[in-house]
Amino acid sequence: MQAIAKVTGVRVTPRKARLVIDLVRGKDVAEALGILANVNKSATTPVVKLIKSAAANAVNNNKMDESKLYIAEIYAGDGPRLKRFLPRAKGSASSLVKRTCHITCVVKER
Repeated sequence: MQAIAKVTGVRVTPRKARLVIDLVRGKDVAEALGILANVNKSATTPVVKLIKSAAANAVNNNKMDESKLYIAEIYAGDGPRLKRFLPRAKGSASSLVKRTCHITCVVKER
């Protein structure tokens, strides 16, 4: 049995999200939330909400035991990119790419 939660279009680059995600992969849910409480990165807030959502899905939808849950898979992929332009000298412009990501979390019972 497994429970899945996904969040799409998070305004964090996938590379920065992976730094946070790699800390909690394979850990118990309670331990992962404890680790993320002490991480000072912008991607921690959506990752914490995602893990809590996946755990709630497991308990409420699949009748799993909350104390036995662990993060089996968690990964971040590219989302749509927002393309913007910045004015530069002599009437020119340079492009600015604001990246987003999709994060997926799979929780299983030990």
